[in-house]
Amino acid sequence: MKLERLISITYALLNQEVISAAALAAQHQVSPRTIYRDIEAICAAGIPVVSYQGSNGGFGIIEAYKMDRSLLAPDDVNSLITLLSSTKTVFRDARTERTLDRLRTVQSSERVPSLTLDLGSWRMNNELLHELRKAITSRCVVRFRYVNAKNDRIDRLVEPVTLHFKYYAWYLHGYCRTRADYRVFKLSRITDLSLTEEPVLREHAPTELNVGEGLSRERDMTGAVIRFASDAVASALDCFYAEEKNFEPNGELTVRIVNPTDSDWLLSQVLGYGGSAFIEEPEWLREELRTKLANLCARYEEV
Repeated sequence: MKLERLISITYALLNQEVISAAALAAQHQVSPRTIYRDIEAICAAGIPVVSYQGSNGGFGIIEAYKMDRSLLAPDDVNSLITLLSSTKTVFRDARTERTLDRLRTVQSSERVPSLTLDLGSWRMNNELLHELRKAITSRCVVRFRYVNAKNDRIDRLVEPVTLHFKYYAWYLHGYCRTRADYRVFKLSRITDLSLTEEPVLREHAPTELNVGEGLSRERDMTGAVIRFASDAVASALDCFYAEEKNFEPNGELTVRIVNPTDSDWLLSQVLGYGGSAFIEEPEWLREELRTKLANLCARYEEV
């Protein structure tokens, strides 16, 4: 605990010109007397801490000892801080925080960032992410139950390799021992996760990790033209932001969707808009929607 406090105090001294003992004590929830002893220990370790007297006095580290700011351009530092800070919204990672502290020592100023990222989501189970990342870093095999696209619940034994954030969702890529091949798993479909004591001995070569292909299959959509009423335009733009769009004179929005493969996903989206979405083409997709609606009505008539 003391070592962590000494490291934290050192970073605080590097990040600020002068910081008082009272501020350091409040930050670390210890007494000013403890801070004075910590400063002595830091000096004994060879770090040149100097004290400043007066009302604005405190402690600081001489500029010659600090990292040369010219090693990284200001934009480089700010970009790295932005990317690392975004992971803090999801992962509880002390190493990331320590890296951020080091980067802030060479940050040229406390200017307002031009870009912020938040990978957190109210729909995401952050505990699941945390456990999977722990399994990856500790190189242990995981066991879980997975619901595939056919709605089958299958027990999987997986050597986790990487976590990916794509299409507003988190994915796990790993070697599935159940299927004896690499697979991509959507985290929202993973249940009953447990970390085993079995170590991952296999070295996963980067050439084997064809993640992009696996995720594309997960998200392919059926070619279609859909017209959205004016009261659904904002939501349609959020959902189909990458598709070809055309605004009609009456305020409606026409969206053309490509890559004809998975009609179920598209139909589920259209149903969510109720009467505010209409499939203009193809005809067979409209017929599928009619069938789904008929089945839905029949089910509620039985109640």
